[in-house]
Amino acid sequence: MRQRENLRRETIKRETEAAVNESGLRLNPQERAQFESRYIQERRKVEQALRQQIEAERHKELPALIQQLKKEFQIDQPAKSPATKPAESVNPKK
Repeated sequence: MRQRENLRRETIKRETEAAVNESGLRLNPQERAQFESRYIQERRKVEQALRQQIEAERHKELPALIQQLKKEFQIDQPAKSPATKPAESVNPKK
């Protein structure tokens, strides 16, 4: 886990340096540090928004997936005998 975190930090460091270079700005060390700090801050916001979008999309898609799997597995199962069926509700008002 520590190795994965170190790899993530290295990736962010490389991408931050690339962003500074791509900007074409000539920054003194203090400005560069501020630029890098803001880049990382804004990047976190973007990543968090993307995670929320993905989670929302997953949440919308899961019911359909569950229904599809339910149909597939019901077809694959042999017909159950009446003795093994779960008891139905006694309340007929449903």
